[in-house]
Amino acid sequence: MSFHSMWAELLPVGRSSASGGYRRFAWTGADADCRAWFREQAKARGLTYEADRNGNQWAWLGNPAEGNAVVTGSHLDSVPDGGAFDGPLGVVSAFAALDELRGRGARVTRPLGIVNFGDEEGARFGLACVGSRLTAGSLTVEQAHRLTDADGITLPQAMEAAGYDPGTIGPDPERLDRIGAFVELHVEQGRALDLSGDRIGVASAIWPHGRWRFDFRGEANHAGTTRLADRRDPMLGYAETVLAARREAELAGAVATFGKIAVEPNGVNAIPSLVRGWLDSRAADQETLDAVVGAVEKAARDHAAAHGVDLDVERESFTPVVEFDHALRDELARILGSGTDLKVPVLGTGAGHDAGILSGRIPTAMLFVRNPTGVSHSPAEHATEDDCVAGVRALADVLEGLACT
Repeated sequence: MSFHSMWAELLPVGRSSASGGYRRFAWTGADADCRAWFREQAKARGLTYEADRNGNQWAWLGNPAEGNAVVTGSHLDSVPDGGAFDGPLGVVSAFAALDELRGRGARVTRPLGIVNFGDEEGARFGLACVGSRLTAGSLTVEQAHRLTDADGITLPQAMEAAGYDPGTIGPDPERLDRIGAFVELHVEQGRALDLSGDRIGVASAIWPHGRWRFDFRGEANHAGTTRLADRRDPMLGYAETVLAARREAELAGAVATFGKIAVEPNGVNAIPSLVRGWLDSRAADQETLDAVVGAVEKAARDHAAAHGVDLDVERESFTPVVEFDHALRDELARILGSGTDLKVPVLGTGAGHDAGILSGRIPTAMLFVRNPTGVSHSPAEHATEDDCVAGVRALADVLEGLACT
């Protein structure tokens, strides 16, 4: 099956007719359809299929128990109303690259695996890369059991409803010990390749990043009868903090975004009693990130105090800077540049990935495919067919260089 036919088959799954974006959230019906698609692709190629203790899906050519396996893949879930390419491009390209290798008559001498990591985006339970975090042991079983969605459904309950046994979740060191290299292909979430005119790039590092929850607590009251001077309105402090985050990030050359908000009692004619906002911030280094988040928190506390509002700030997740394995990164650049005078661009990214989570346990690397819009986590996310095909060929070249003789 060609890249184009696989892409066309997966494209309608979980797509919203209203927004044109995708709602493939963990352990939902759309997620189940994506998982079924993955199983069928493995079966069609005669690969050994398995779902691990954390719900991640694997398709194997050869026996992974032999060790030193080469694995590629990504994820199939999405952010709310996300684009088609973030995640799925890496999974579809993995199957297509295997087809390309077989078409070349390449002899695979190391176990070769394709993976779909579960719940990478964290759209349902609020924590990114749950499947890979559990596998790597960076998310404990106790922490995983405490994860809940907006309806109060816990992660174990959601997994059980989807037909998986939540009693098995947890670290999987034996599985990771069998992997000698993991290479994740991903659409670029920015315009660096578009600006340089390159179709394919190699990742150098993932910026340190985290999520912080800001709870502004004021006093609910009537919007029409309460004098402005008598109000303890938490929305004012929150709004001023949003502006402060933009200002501090711009000054530091970083990024900071309040992209999610919850309001109580959430009435048009009611002054809120609580405004809860989530900050996502990322920077090229730890010192800069700490400075930005510290400045945003100070501004939030100043604005809260000015309006007679209480404030609690809690860090909900954090990932330090990830330097991809230098030897593997350089090998990818060598393979892709072989036989040409072209230098493969090496670039950093502010987005988190399963490859970043696994990097502390196994050698990992990433390939980026050009995104002409630079837009991601949106229906406007895009990559041309020619660039997608170039990505498949590049991934096949890498797999041939790493896993074949």
